[in-house]
Amino acid sequence: MGETMRAVDIENGKGPISALHITETARPTPTDSQALVRVKAFGLNRMDLLQREGKYPVPPQAPSTLGVEFSGIIESLGSSGGGAENFAVGDEVFGLAYGGAYAEYVAVSVKMLVRKPKELSWEECAGIPETWITATQALYLVAKFAQGKSVLWHAAASSVSIAGIQLAKADGASAVYATARQDEKCTFAVDTLGATAAFNTVTSNWADEVLKATNGKGVDIIIDFIGGGYFQDNLKAIARDGVIVALGFMGGPIVKGDVDISPILMKRVTYVGSTLRSRDEDYQGKLRDQLVEHALPKFKDGSFKVYVEKVLPWEKIQDAHRLLEENKTKGKVICTIP
Repeated sequence: MGETMRAVDIENGKGPISALHITETARPTPTDSQALVRVKAFGLNRMDLLQREGKYPVPPQAPSTLGVEFSGIIESLGSSGGGAENFAVGDEVFGLAYGGAYAEYVAVSVKMLVRKPKELSWEECAGIPETWITATQALYLVAKFAQGKSVLWHAAASSVSIAGIQLAKADGASAVYATARQDEKCTFAVDTLGATAAFNTVTSNWADEVLKATNGKGVDIIIDFIGGGYFQDNLKAIARDGVIVALGFMGGPIVKGDVDISPILMKRVTYVGSTLRSRDEDYQGKLRDQLVEHALPKFKDGSFKVYVEKVLPWEKIQDAHRLLEENKTKGKVICTIP
């Protein structure tokens, strides 16, 4: 096996889309508990755009190469072998890494690998790990979702919300609401994903619409990627004893104007932030196990679907980033490596 591989690099370490290019770099060597995977496809995530611009706090154990989710074939194993899952060279897998997936090979803990079902394509599998594990973490571990609770997912056509809407519906949510900035995405959330209702945040007062839909009660759980701009309306739309989970700041981190925080007290609101990439392997591994036990059977029988907006060869990585930045996608953007 050669000592080098091709990988996507960023000229000068950070920059605009035009800084992305494929170059030759050192091939990683798996440590004791890792596998070296030959990548067939990798998924793009919004954190990749921020990392490319130098605006994302990369974990210390992550390589400089972008990308956290992938599918591929195990090329070699560290000295500890395949771990409890008994992985072997040649196994078809998909998984979550701290970084390095925009490359021909990625070294990743065997705890974060999942066997690829024959029912799913390489491209579909590459779109599962980050998004579905993030949705699982937010809904169950952080928000403490239980059957009968209502949920609102902002950014309805984002891959995490697409996963979350399906999870909440499957586990008996009393209602699943969503928001988006385009009517087309709202229609997608209702007609395709099965959300109870979806509200356009540009053309309507979505918080008032939520209260109207819930007879004034509000929703039990809100999963928010937008940040400062939705802070006040989140407090308006949340139900008593509700939980608001902050996963991102797509609309900026600053809350502007006069803000009434009294609902936090009067409604006994829990407002909590959460991240995934900075968590340790044990934490991520438990989420991976939950994904395998809870979601994988539903992927196999078609109950859960991975929505892929576009598949591009990795030589068109600039086009892939551009597509994601345009905020018009409904689902994953995936790149394939021949």
